Amino acid sequence: MQELFRANTRSREFPAHGAKVHSVAWSCCGRRLASGSFDKTASVFLLEKDRLVKENNYRGHGDSVDQLCWHPSNPDLFVTASGDKTIRIWDVRTTKCIATVNTKGENINICWSPDGQTIAVGNKDDVVTFIDAKTHRSKAEEQFKFEVNEISWNNDNNMFFLTNGNGCINILSYPELKPIQSINAHPSNCICIKFDPMGKYFATGSADALVSLWDVDELVCVRCFSRLDWPVRTLSFSHDGKMLASASEDHFIDIAEVETGEKLWEVQCESPTFTVAWHPKRPLLAFACDDKDGKYDSSREAGTVKLFGLPNDS
Repeated sequence: MQELFRANTRSREFPAHGAKVHSVAWSCCGRRLASGSFDKTASVFLLEKDRLVKENNYRGHGDSVDQLCWHPSNPDLFVTASGDKTIRIWDVRTTKCIATVNTKGENINICWSPDGQTIAVGNKDDVVTFIDAKTHRSKAEEQFKFEVNEISWNNDNNMFFLTNGNGCINILSYPELKPIQSINAHPSNCICIKFDPMGKYFATGSADALVSLWDVDELVCVRCFSRLDWPVRTLSFSHDGKMLASASEDHFIDIAEVETGEKLWEVQCESPTFTVAWHPKRPLLAFACDDKDGKYDSSREAGTVKLFGLPNDS
């Protein structure tokens, strides 16, 4: 794996937004990358060989786009969560918003169920709403008594996971939403969670700067990754489940080998990283940092999206 990176260590950046980029995500086929920004818009790029070509900018939200995700099997649909108390579903074929769903609070996290039928959205008041992806109506709503950070279904679609401010992972049955288990994962705030595409592991990142790897079936911690010094904000497994990227306010992204925990590579950054996402078919990592546009005004946000893993000779 390290050999692969030695020949493919280039990063490139691509202008995307007028302010910082909170979230990046690939479509299921890997042809497109979407980004959501503090500038209230989403952008979509086409991946052409070793570069991103901006296809469209999606306007309509009245506040920051904090998180977005694509339909798990339809490469044309993605959904955005915003502080404007709505979520919006967009279609890249028509470049239009096909649905705006009003929600109760300022939305900060969102995920699409593996079967494509449901969108879950969490807000700043720790309410998670489950929305039917076809009718765009709310199917269920849960108010939690703890700080909900990130939410995710398991790959089998029969459990729903939440990471919380007390360092726990809460697991609910789905669709019943009955509590199954609460795991004390970290001594401090448990921030993010990701499932590996192979269905073997999930990973959590926390404010104690640790990444924990968990066995999906046994629900036990298999190993920890401790190379970061700051709270872990974002995680992503590679398409084959062999690599895990994690990032924080540290000025590098850690790329670990999942089975050994060893460091494969570190991607150097000039500022804190908000979001990382491995391509669904190849070892290409999209990410976005809190970059400033130093050329003219050091306080102005750059709003760029970056790719790591490009051939050194490109």
